[in-house]
Amino acid sequence: MGTIRRFEDLEIWRQSRELYNEVYHIIESTQLKNNFRLCNQIDGSSGSVMDNIAEGFERNGNKEFIQFLSIAKASCGETRSQLYRVYDRKFISQEKFEALIELTETLSKKINSFIKYLNTTDLKGTKYKP
Repeated sequence: MGTIRRFEDLEIWRQSRELYNEVYHIIESTQLKNNFRLCNQIDGSSGSVMDNIAEGFERNGNKEFIQFLSIAKASCGETRSQLYRVYDRKFISQEKFEALIELTETLSKKINSFIKYLNTTDLKGTKYKP
């Protein structure tokens, strides 16, 4: 793995952006856009995954980064739950639903693995350099 200099270099951020774009496509291409509450909830939670990864990274310290990664992971779970609602209301096919559930589960596992790594590494971020 190369040096991570920007949050855009993080695989978990890139995958969370993919999730957000998939959700946005569903919103724009289906009647979900007319179900304002569910539309706003899933748009917000899927965007929150990538935004919290970015914000935590920019804090320049592992403790805060871990806190924001935990929020991102929770938002990923929230998005996964909302995908069930989207599917149950027939806004997406079973195939699309299964692919997005797999993406959210994989992303959640990768965020969790990254949290575990940050908890055990001696690198603490530029905020804590003398």
